[in-house]
Amino acid sequence: MVEQLLKQLGFGDKEIKVYLTVLEQGKTTPANIALLTGINRSTVYSIAKDLLEKGVVAEDIAGTKGYLVALPPSDLKNLAKKEERDLQNKKVLIEQVTAELQNFTKNTKYSIPKISFIYEEDLENFLYKQSPVWNQSTMSKDGTWWGFQDPTFVHHYQKWIDWYWQSCAPKDLVLKLLSNDTQHEKAVAKKGYENRLIKFWNKGNNFTATTWVCGDYLIMVTTNQHPYNLVQIHDATLAHNLREMFKNIWEYPQS
Repeated sequence: MVEQLLKQLGFGDKEIKVYLTVLEQGKTTPANIALLTGINRSTVYSIAKDLLEKGVVAEDIAGTKGYLVALPPSDLKNLAKKEERDLQNKKVLIEQVTAELQNFTKNTKYSIPKISFIYEEDLENFLYKQSPVWNQSTMSKDGTWWGFQDPTFVHHYQKWIDWYWQSCAPKDLVLKLLSNDTQHEKAVAKKGYENRLIKFWNKGNNFTATTWVCGDYLIMVTTNQHPYNLVQIHDATLAHNLREMFKNIWEYPQS
């Protein structure tokens, strides 16, 4: 039982044998420990050094022989105190190293894409929940929601579109989307959302999914067949490049 508990405290098998032998003997030599445990004498010396560093045994070198002396078992608490000191020292060291490493990385921009995949049953709720996040990111860039709109999205999520423009869209946000269909867009246009701008793109017939660029977010929504799904990629570099592409297409949609 005690052996298992000592193992949980980080003691090795041979450390446990040596430590328990010292406790049983009260005071003994490494040579005697080697005899009692069957552990090589040189290994006993090495283990004894580790136990001394842990603060669970002491060394008596007053006489001609070196003795290991058992300390009260309550001194095992020193292990926790030592770990606390080591942890505090490590925290200080990490702070120092972090500050130094900033000199090497201050001009480096890291871009680690974060990808979310949303299934049909959660898609509508995700649109409502994520809209404020997309707004904030969009307004931190150029204030424009770019992309391509698949007309099937308008058909299936008209309720969300109305909610967005009536209750969620920032006053200065402008939406500029390309579309290969005018039927559904004309219906939306009648509702008077002045900042929602749609251009018909005669070269977009092969596009089958909605694609949005909202600040640092790239969103792709497939609604032309079940199961619907949404993929969100949070990556500044990807979003920037796709935003530039849509800007150019918006300016020259027929080219």
